[in-house]
Amino acid sequence: MKKLIPAFLLIVFAATSALAAQTPANPAKRTEAGKYVTAVEADAMLKQEPSAHLLDVRTPEEYVFLGHALGATNIPFKLWSGKFDAAKSAFPLSANTEFVQEVEGKFSKQSLLVLMCRSGDRSAAAVNALVKAGYTNVWTVIDGFEGDAGPDGKRGKNGWRNSGLPWGYALDAEHVYEGRTGR
Repeated sequence: MKKLIPAFLLIVFAATSALAAQTPANPAKRTEAGKYVTAVEADAMLKQEPSAHLLDVRTPEEYVFLGHALGATNIPFKLWSGKFDAAKSAFPLSANTEFVQEVEGKFSKQSLLVLMCRSGDRSAAAVNALVKAGYTNVWTVIDGFEGDAGPDGKRGKNGWRNSGLPWGYALDAEHVYEGRTGR
């Protein structure tokens, strides 16, 4: 039995290493963990390793209204502030100060976690926060849920949604974020 465990670990390592995407050129998408996958690779990894978990770190509004990967658990890294910033012509996001605590409440520090946001920036920052908290097997989906923006500004290239991977709008109480107001 002792010989089977190292062989099994070697097979899992080889499978996940084969799926690993290259280090992103964009510094905002790089992580302390150095573990990167595309959306297509993440889907394959999740199918190969049933104990892996997909975390969607976008805001609950994005998760609900733009759709989400089926089975993804929503724990936002940042939250919608609800206040319009006229100078930036945007609704800024604020840090979810309970992010690490929320992840710790659901997943052990040895869990295989795959984090996804809209396009890969927030998930990279979220991976770094988890690494700092002691998580060791955290990956970021470098092309996110919506993928990369083209010259027209539309996100129609790669990403979970554009790659034909399973996604939808249906909500499952086990996977939605209830955070600050729901508990």
